[in-house]
Amino acid sequence: MSENRPPLPPFTAETSAQKARMAEDAWNSRDPARVALAYTADSRWRNRSEFLQGRDAIQAFLTRKWSRELDYRLIKEVWAFHGNRIAVRFAYEWHDDSGSWFRSYGNENWEFDEHGLMRLRIASINDLPIAEAERRYHWPLGRRPDDHPSLSELGL
Repeated sequence: MSENRPPLPPFTAETSAQKARMAEDAWNSRDPARVALAYTADSRWRNRSEFLQGRDAIQAFLTRKWSRELDYRLIKEVWAFHGNRIAVRFAYEWHDDSGSWFRSYGNENWEFDEHGLMRLRIASINDLPIAEAERRYHWPLGRRPDDHPSLSELGL
């Protein structure tokens, strides 16, 4: 039997926001092993044009991702929720190994099992090249500070 990973479905406005912030915090750790634990052992993903299944594939994907997307900082915001599903929008900033900066915008649809583990993640993402001076995420690497503006407050 799986260990519970609260908050559990069915989600409310409060618990869906909590789940989104927990996901944001984990992704901002840039620790593939930690992030992969939030997903079922057989979780299915569509990330852009990649299709993945299982924690091992997720962990390998995230390892590749964060070796290319340097100084990664992410903000997620709940768009909608119902039952065991949450839709979020997000934006993250990163640079490549040549120093070119990007802001990546996207939407994710999440479906959770009864234990609060994500069993399905569908992500659509677009990358926008930005000048370093256009960056809006300047907190130290890791968790976004509680007083940092949200996507809506930043006008993103």
